[in-house]
This record gives sequence, structure tokens and C-alpha cells, in this order.
Amino acid sequence: MSIVPFDDRDGFIWYDGELKPWREARIHVLTHALHYASCVFEGERAYGGTVFKLSQHTQRLLDSARILGFEIPYTREQLEQATKDTLAANKLADAYVRPLAWRGAEQMGVSAQQSKIHVAIATWSWGSYFSPEARMKGIRMKFSKWARPAPNTAPTASKAAGLYMICTLSKHDAEAEGYHDALMLDWRGQIAEATGANIFLCIDGELHTPTPDCFLDGITRRAVMGFARNRQIKVVERAIMPEELARAQEVFLTGTAAEITPVGEIDKYRFTPGPITTALIEEFDKAVGRA
Repeated sequence: MSIVPFDDRDGFIWYDGELKPWREARIHVLTHALHYASCVFEGERAYGGTVFKLSQHTQRLLDSARILGFEIPYTREQLEQATKDTLAANKLADAYVRPLAWRGAEQMGVSAQQSKIHVAIATWSWGSYFSPEARMKGIRMKFSKWARPAPNTAPTASKAAGLYMICTLSKHDAEAEGYHDALMLDWRGQIAEATGANIFLCIDGELHTPTPDCFLDGITRRAVMGFARNRQIKVVERAIMPEELARAQEVFLTGTAAEITPVGEIDKYRFTPGPITTALIEEFDKAVGRA
């Protein structure tokens, strides 16, 4: 498979207040974020030129930075306009959007409170996170050996780059064994999330999802819960143990990249994409103008 590297593309990236040619948007090797993971980011999608839930994503970026102890030097309104400008400069209507903010190279060491805060926004065409064939049948997953950390051990309420190291390890391990993704438990052994998406279980006509007390309360997750309630589907947020997967008739993932993705299996457990998943996909498609 031919890979187009992300550092060698045409187009523009919004970088510290201005649109720069894609190949010129670079950082120094001694940037603090590269060594100490002092970076936060968002994943967004534009549909027909409009970013789904843009204000919520932008606010979460600002909040994530504050959790990591720094302030982004732009307002929410400025960041939202920059997002629109970046999409326009790249002539993209349906696209993935990646804003990020990080500590620069002014200080090297654990303490870097005087480092400059940089901000960039990139956008590119990106289709389905999983192949269309896999999504129709339901993707294959396995349990990860890595656990989501307790909230007193990591800034779990932030979308911080460092928290995704174990997600990469988990997904690589799953793909090496022929699976599409991995399901992560938390430090208590409860179901948490996939490597980059939240999870829902359909049990006897109700929608059950883990309480997000050590992982992100996803923006797509919240939207899907709203769609379900509009359809008079009961939504239950609670602690869910792995063995409860045996009670689920349908399982699906939600996220900016995953959108709503049916799950066909998780290790020994099997599921069939059914009416609840189909109804919520219909609601999502309406919300993003794809219906």
C-alpha cells in the first residue's frame, strides 16, 4: 500500500495565526511536546464545509490545555474562524480536521512553564476509519492488555497526546492478529473504550454505555445519546463488566473518525448489527447532512 507522508503534501496549515504552506509547518527536534507529551489535540470532521459540533470541539481543546497547565493564546471564536479558513484554503468540504496546541522549544526539562504555546490546524481528505466492508459486517475486536489509567494517575479528562500511547500499542497489537481494533478496560477491570472511540451495548432494547470517569466523554458519544433519546430509546450510563458483553445483541463504536461503527465480535463474543444501530446511523447521517 502506497503511503503519502503527512510532512510532504500540498496545501496549507494554519500555524500560530497564519496560513503556511504545508511543508513549512515544522517544529524543532527539542520541542517540549515531543519529549514530555505536553500537547493536546482534537479530531473533527467537516461535512459539506461545516464542522460537526465545532464549538464543542474547540472548547474541549481549550479545556484540555488548561488541564495540562497552559493557556492557548487564541479565543474560541478565533480558533473556529481559523478552522474555517483552513478548510477554505485547502478547498475541502468533506474532511478531517486536526487542531493541536503544544509547548515549544524554549525550555528543555520536566519544568517548562516559560515555553511558548504553539497552535496549528491541519485538514485533509479522509474516508471511513474502517473499511466499508468491515463496517457493514461489524468490525472485529479483541481485548487490549493495556488499561485506561485511574483519574488520579493521569489527566484523563483532557484529550492529551500522551494518553494515546497505549492506544497505539493496543491497536498495533490487534491489527497484528488480524483484528480491526482493541477494547480497553480501565484499571478496575470495567469496560472503558476502544483505542479511539467510545462503545455502546444494545441490551434488550436499551442502550448501555460506560460512565466516562477515566476516559473522554466523546462529543459524538453525547450526540448519539441525544439521537437515542429522541427515538425513545432508553440510555443507561453505568459501570459495565466485560462478561456483560454476553447479554448484548448489538454493539457499536462512536467517535469523530469512527462515526457510528457496528461491532461484529470482541474476542469470544458475537454481535449482529441490528435495528438500534441502523436507526442511530440514520439519525447521525441526518445531523451531518448526509441523509
